[in-house]
Amino acid sequence: MFIGHFGVAIAAKKIAPCTSLATLVFAAEFLDLIWPIFLLAGFEHVRVSPGITKVQPLDFYDYPFSHSLTMVLCWAAAVALIYYLVRHNARGASVLAALVTSHWLLDFISHRPDMPLWPGGPKVGLGLWNSWTASISVELLIFAGAIWLYSRSTRAKDRVGGWAFWSLMALLLVGWAAALLAPPPPDVHQLAIGALCLWITVPWAAWADGHREVIG
Repeated sequence: MFIGHFGVAIAAKKIAPCTSLATLVFAAEFLDLIWPIFLLAGFEHVRVSPGITKVQPLDFYDYPFSHSLTMVLCWAAAVALIYYLVRHNARGASVLAALVTSHWLLDFISHRPDMPLWPGGPKVGLGLWNSWTASISVELLIFAGAIWLYSRSTRAKDRVGGWAFWSLMALLLVGWAAALLAPPPPDVHQLAIGALCLWITVPWAAWADGHREVIG
């Protein structure tokens, strides 16, 4: 799952209008933002294994700190607590906790059974990635629906608010398509470096959202 995670973050603006889109994206993508850092640090591991699923060539055999359910719930509580202490926004904090948790749930749907319930515990996954058609359809539906909700909930205050948002959406779509069609990464180090590029979406979302206003 890739644009599906971003879609959930974008749609959440409707529920938490006072929370920046950047913060919503940060929460929804939090697990994948810390994952490459853990890879580079040697805390977690992955194998490039072409053909392991029809969509993704990666064997996620060891990522207990970033993607086990119990750790995800801890990360969700931590993100929500820090946000609440800084912003004193209970609704926003609750939405952020839900977004962090939603990442595990969407991955559970997409991944083969490699999602640990706790570090060293049993692994689960429904395997949506074993079908190109189903995987792409689900992600596109989530993403398109989220853009529709965000467009109806906010409006651009100036020209930047228009093209900054739509350029971010284009970047996400192009990046997703490129990842689907590109050959497998040559090694895990290059994979981790590439995954770190996801961090650019957070300031980009802040830039776009800062030039938009909530309707109503």
